[in-house]
Amino acid sequence: MTAVLETLRRLRLLPLIVIDDPAKADPLARALVAGGLPCAEIAFRTAGAAEALRRIAAEHPDVLVGAGTVLTAAQAAEARAAGARFVVSPGLGPRVVEYCQAHDLPVVPGVATPSEIGAALDLGLTVLKFFPAEPMGGLSYLKAVAAPFGSVEFIPTGGIATANVHAYLAFRPVLACGGSWMATKAWIDAGDFDRIRLEAQQAMRLAHPPAAGS
Repeated sequence: MTAVLETLRRLRLLPLIVIDDPAKADPLARALVAGGLPCAEIAFRTAGAAEALRRIAAEHPDVLVGAGTVLTAAQAAEARAAGARFVVSPGLGPRVVEYCQAHDLPVVPGVATPSEIGAALDLGLTVLKFFPAEPMGGLSYLKAVAAPFGSVEFIPTGGIATANVHAYLAFRPVLACGGSWMATKAWIDAGDFDRIRLEAQQAMRLAHPPAAGS
């Protein structure tokens, strides 16, 4: 878990990737690497997701690749077999968490309320996905619910984009932000990987602004 979290803490961004055609996995990975963002959360929403993840894991060991939208322990097992280095789920599913913990697979489940954060702590988790961030009330809501849980770090996702990512990242408990704006499904489908490279570069500039006076 530590190595995965340290990479995410350094990158500060977690691209959510929805991909239909596994043949596009290689150029997608190359575009993200060229853009300075060697990381991808492959959403298990499509028939080609597991194969796309497998190809990135096998062909691009420099890319931190994991599985997102994991709803069941069976999907977590499929992701692990494909080479996922972490698992993200939209909600707090104990069976998914227990499977991942039993197999030393880092897992970041989604939470939206203090009760869910407390339940996650009971499962031994201290890094959680805050979802859906903007519909739940955005950064002000996250600050309110995070206040009693000083040991917890969050990866907000859901409505995060260029206009608000810097504000989220400025909040100390935010480890990284997730989003799809730098590699949209439409661009992947169209094979517009140069645009993905450019958007990844821009996203990294937003996430890592130069220090004052530099």
